[in-house]
Amino acid sequence: SVPLTPKLEKGIDSLIKQGHATNKAALARKAIRHMIEEQAIADVLQAQKEVREGKILYGDLDELVKKFR
Repeated sequence: SVPLTPKLEKGIDSLIKQGHATNKAALARKAIRHMIEEQAIADVLQAQKEVREGKILYGDLDELVKKFR
């Protein structure tokens, strides 16, 4: 159980009534999956940005690890 403000409770009830989920638990699971997916997308976009900026390492992984120890 998580304490929620009345505003959040109303939002949750509204989302359930709109058919986004069948109950609060299903809505919470869906929201968590969405957040995980959004983070994965953000990570890929950040990696692409770093590649464009030349912030990429090339070479043998074992040798690269030795440089950072």
